[in-house]
Amino acid sequence: MTTTSSTRSTFPADGEPPVPVGRIAIVRDLTRDALGTFDQLWRDHGDVVRLHVGPRPLSRTFTAFSTPEAAATVFGGTTWRTFDKNDQVYREIRAWLGDGLLSAQGDEWTRQKRFVQPVFTHAAVDGYTDLMVSEIADVLDGLGGSGEDDLAIDVGESMMALTLRVVIRALFGKAGDDAVPVVREAFPEVAETVIRRGLAPWSPPTSWPIPRTRRAQAAQQRLWDLCDRLIAERRDAGDHDRGDLLGRLLAARDGSEALSDKEVRDQVLVFLLAGHETTSTALTYALHLLGRHTDIQERVRAEVTEVLGDRTPTAADAAALTYTTACLKEAMRLYPSAPIIGRLATEDTEVSGVHVPKGTGVIVLVRNIHRHPEHWPDALRFDPERFLGDAEKGRHRYAWMPFGGGPRACIGQYFSMSEAVLVLAMLLREWQVEAVDTRDDLPVRAAITLAPAEPVRAHLRRVWGAP
Repeated sequence: MTTTSSTRSTFPADGEPPVPVGRIAIVRDLTRDALGTFDQLWRDHGDVVRLHVGPRPLSRTFTAFSTPEAAATVFGGTTWRTFDKNDQVYREIRAWLGDGLLSAQGDEWTRQKRFVQPVFTHAAVDGYTDLMVSEIADVLDGLGGSGEDDLAIDVGESMMALTLRVVIRALFGKAGDDAVPVVREAFPEVAETVIRRGLAPWSPPTSWPIPRTRRAQAAQQRLWDLCDRLIAERRDAGDHDRGDLLGRLLAARDGSEALSDKEVRDQVLVFLLAGHETTSTALTYALHLLGRHTDIQERVRAEVTEVLGDRTPTAADAAALTYTTACLKEAMRLYPSAPIIGRLATEDTEVSGVHVPKGTGVIVLVRNIHRHPEHWPDALRFDPERFLGDAEKGRHRYAWMPFGGGPRACIGQYFSMSEAVLVLAMLLREWQVEAVDTRDDLPVRAAITLAPAEPVRAHLRRVWGAP
């Protein structure tokens, strides 16, 4: 379902938002189309709505917000600890992907961050650039490997495959070459299970002999076995730090304390999720939009030619590609990889004057915020100029939040942005992209991250004279 921008901002004076949907009906609607349901609720009822999901006594209560001011309360300032990552989706992430930094809570999150943060400093990520560029170049060489000058591709599938290879190379170096088919096969099964169980008011125990649960458990075990093997091989070899993420995690210390093998595995699985699914989403829609707006695409290509020429890109080059970065940011505004972010209120509290009872869920609708007309004039128009020069001055800091916000914002956002800018630059230097679908606003669905509801297709035509 596509989104039109709402024009209503309705925060009730009495602190009690509307409850527009029945308990059973909302389960059906969220299961079929969570994003479309929240879009309709936003257009019908404004910026805040309360939902009771499921029949009593299994019902779960959520308050959903569509403003950056509400997001600032939930994610930032001094109030973010009031909203815990203990809602159902995060519990399923912990059960299926481990208790890594994405889902850890409280003191355990603080402890893990001390280990992981040095792995994702700008200097550290810049050190992975050669690994990323090498893998991107190999994939792009394969596009025209048989001499074709005109290719028809599924953009989403192509970007998922590319970013998976890049993140596995950054994680494991060349030792991870055999990991690609395992992750490509197993990860979607686990991710689909997380979101299905996370949105349901009740899910059967995983011990029940249900075929799809058994398939997901088998996929989970394949991922565990893969990570455990690569970790053990690196430890046995003794040379932990080979310039990749795994080596840095194994070498990380907090005083005299190191991460256990299980803790390293949990972080690796989180990085696999964040490093390829979110980035592939951003690239898929950036390429579609650039394929629709060829004048903007040509400006990107001109910038890439000016900055790179025919050289192999460096980390400094990625930082210099300001217009390319603006195009990526605008695509991420329209298609944020994390369109819905949930939290659980740990005490009775208020968000933008709305009472939120202890133990109930809080949902920040990032996609609605990114398309809110009060913060984004002509919100559905693709306009990279929004992220250039002085255009960002005066804009609410939570009006654009594809990586979340506050202390628990995505720790790998610089890695993701660097990877995506390098892919755009290297691909558009060699290929002209022509979108097949003539719509800017494509149908989407909610998985763990935003996903196309139907294939996003494009034609690639070789740019003559490209290196």
